[in-house]
Amino acid sequence: MLFRAELRKILPYRTVWINLLAYAVLLLLFVSAGGSLNVNGQPLGQSLYMFPGLWDKLAFVASYFTMLLGILFIILITDEFQFRTFRQQVIDGSSVAGLLQNKIVVSGLLAGFAMVVVLGIGAYFGLTRAAGTVAQATTGLPAVLLYGVQVLGVLALAALVAVLVRRSGAAILLFLLYLWVAEPLLRLSLPNELDRYLPAKIFNSLTPMPGQELMATVTGPSMALLPSQALPLALAYTALFWGLSYLLLRSRDL
Repeated sequence: MLFRAELRKILPYRTVWINLLAYAVLLLLFVSAGGSLNVNGQPLGQSLYMFPGLWDKLAFVASYFTMLLGILFIILITDEFQFRTFRQQVIDGSSVAGLLQNKIVVSGLLAGFAMVVVLGIGAYFGLTRAAGTVAQATTGLPAVLLYGVQVLGVLALAALVAVLVRRSGAAILLFLLYLWVAEPLLRLSLPNELDRYLPAKIFNSLTPMPGQELMATVTGPSMALLPSQALPLALAYTALFWGLSYLLLRSRDL
């Protein structure tokens, strides 16, 4: 019942559709343009779209567009504070845990949307540009599942920032500053054995840059965790962020 009310708020919201459309279109354009890129004087062309490696490349590229979903999620949560709908729902008898469960389900829907877009774009370019490799299409699909976990983790972090700050502009700024400035600077001051356990790096480890093994032969082995090693930690961080959001909501006057 509560989630039905959540959908009534989200579905007519134009900002939601604009943001989702921007995510899909920008990713599509980026992947489309990727085929004409040159690496060492050689065009990537069809090799970019060959299965099963296509899924790893798509998951890596899509990870850069996850910010759009995080910003959207912050707007959805801070709107609840701005329009006092959280407070009204609690007055009407809803629990704080119930309100947060609805947001967790919404984060799952956004992660599902992101995975469907990646699968759709991958299927289109794989079938039209490298149809000869379609027999291996399912081999690399775990990369898309790992990307879905990454989206869930980033959205959990976005939710925590939104609950902490409550104002959309300041929350979005703090969210981006942490991911792009604060944690990268913190990594510089920490030894590699420790910085690989910071949350943003854990989430990024789920979708590593394709060809990293080849680069490691030149630059030395990377200290980043393998996706299989990062997965349980990413799930733990996701649960931690939602737990902290719950404690914040319970301790504050809505």
